[in-house]
Amino acid sequence: MTADAPRLTSATITLFAVAVGLIVANLYYAQPLLPQIASAFHVSVGAAARLVTWTQLGYAAGLALIVPLGDSVNRRRLTLGLSALSVLGLLGVAAAPQFWLFALGSVLLGLTSVAAQVLVPFAASLADPQSRGKVVGTVMSGLLLGILLARTVSGLLAAWLGWRWVFVVAAAALTLLTAALWRRLPGGAPQSRLAYGKLLASVVRIVREEPILRRRSLYGLLGFAAFSVFWTSLAFLLSGPPYFYNEAAAGLFGLVGAVGALAASWAGRQADAGHGRRSTGMMALLITASFGLIWWGGNSLWALVLGVAVMDLGVQGLHITNQSEIYRLRPEARSRLTTVYLTSYFAGGVLGSALSSVAYVQLGWAGVCGLGALFGALVLLGWGLERARP
Repeated sequence: MTADAPRLTSATITLFAVAVGLIVANLYYAQPLLPQIASAFHVSVGAAARLVTWTQLGYAAGLALIVPLGDSVNRRRLTLGLSALSVLGLLGVAAAPQFWLFALGSVLLGLTSVAAQVLVPFAASLADPQSRGKVVGTVMSGLLLGILLARTVSGLLAAWLGWRWVFVVAAAALTLLTAALWRRLPGGAPQSRLAYGKLLASVVRIVREEPILRRRSLYGLLGFAAFSVFWTSLAFLLSGPPYFYNEAAAGLFGLVGAVGALAASWAGRQADAGHGRRSTGMMALLITASFGLIWWGGNSLWALVLGVAVMDLGVQGLHITNQSEIYRLRPEARSRLTTVYLTSYFAGGVLGSALSSVAYVQLGWAGVCGLGALFGALVLLGWGLERARP
């Protein structure tokens, strides 16, 4: 943190954590509702599942084209503008009369929800170097809880009010958050004065010059692919035999997955202490092993619950370790580092969700679990090759 930077207080850190959680939740409200959305618009289960892919494609585009601006414009203004547009996106999705309009609104919502990833490097830039990993871990705890609890809130609200009201309530909550951000977010001068074209071009140069960034981006892609493989198809498993759960019960599985947030602050502290490589191997092993329990969970509720907890613990711990490591590289380019890493990360989400729907249709739950385990094993392989280097 520079001498003229605003002081990062506990209250501000908490606001950052709440904000990123509520904003990123926009990407996940629809997941436990896919069977209901398919029925409402008279489309196939496969078509409904592709909504997840379209939303993540919008998010990936925002990561590539919008997040780098955090290095060259006022991050406060950028965050507020994106948050206000997300409110409009939520209301548009809630009111969509046709499926293609719902899909278009989902893409827009994904595009504007990158406000969460403007806030993460914002918090990292305000933090002292010796506590940066801890601050990133705390903020990311909010993001991870938003990802997972979005499903719980969505399922409960849909069972009570209907699925469209999920997005109306989310729009109201995000409006209140935008007002709080307007009042409390600190200002701060941009880190770079590069023109937009040169700013985007510099991203390619950073990728070429930073092997740690390339490696951590690959780990992120594979980890989030495993995560998306599971969560994309879970609602279909739970709506059929032997469970026959409604959307509220399916959404409650987000509470199980929230245990992954426990890994965030621990992984951040490990990175601060220089143990990022060791924790990477541990998290990769957890991801891979969890899909054995998840496969068993096709017929056993307790195995499914345990597998979800272990899988999310591994995925989120790996994610925090990755981000803590890359934020050490170039203080003046943290938004661009975020762009590279998270574009790769959510490309993994697109890949995982797209392949998950195919695996479920063609091979059932065993195919989904085998695919998730494969992605975890690839992280473990990459970590092993890294350890083998002199």
